[in-house]
Amino acid sequence: MTTTATTAAPAGTGTTFSAARTLATAARVLRQLRHDPRSIALMLLVPCVMLLLLRYVFDASPRTFDGIGASLLGIFPLITMFLVTSIATLRERTSGTLERLLAMPLGKADLIAGYALAFGTLAVIQSALATGLALWALGLDVIGSPWLLLLVALLDALLGTALGLFVSAFAASEFQAVQFMPAVIFPQLLLCGLFTARGNMHPVLEQISNVLPMSYAVDGMNEVLRHTDVTADFIRDVLIVAACALLVLALGAATLRRRTT
Repeated sequence: MTTTATTAAPAGTGTTFSAARTLATAARVLRQLRHDPRSIALMLLVPCVMLLLLRYVFDASPRTFDGIGASLLGIFPLITMFLVTSIATLRERTSGTLERLLAMPLGKADLIAGYALAFGTLAVIQSALATGLALWALGLDVIGSPWLLLLVALLDALLGTALGLFVSAFAASEFQAVQFMPAVIFPQLLLCGLFTARGNMHPVLEQISNVLPMSYAVDGMNEVLRHTDVTADFIRDVLIVAACALLVLALGAATLRRRTT
């Protein structure tokens, strides 16, 4: 008499990517966020409030707002999505929710894709609200299509989501997650070309800025600001931002851990 032994797949290592598991994860995250009005307000309203304040800071100089408003339309969503995503994901880990999920037949790719889909849905709403406010309520003057402006804003928000998912793997507390902001976001903010043209920087800083995704987010916004048609530089900027978001999401799946120690 012979017996056949079966080996169960390790928890959290689904053999194939499952759209059903990804959608279920996204739906669960959205249900949880629905009961967290502060996070929703931070994601959806804060970028709009910051743009509103900026518009009236430069009330006597509308052209100044036109010059930097488009760039900040991409930067504000990136920052807020980074903060909310990193803290929310870390909360899942420290509460034990992530460990329970990975004990199920749920692959890391399913989990990361589900989180990205949930926060990406909010990123779409956030980008639409901020873009609509800037263009039709605050009078942001752009030469290119508003839809291109919305596209870049959305990609920036998705990049912020990906960065937040990635850095949450290295934080042991929500305070530590916030501490990553000076290390991950502030250097990009200083070197992205918002305050001065990147060509005017020290050559070393210019070279560093050339590998930072926020630089291409700002460049993409400026292309829409100055050109009526889609330019080759705009296509390059959009593809780089999208590729960086996908790369960081892949790194987030690779570094995903069950428990924060």
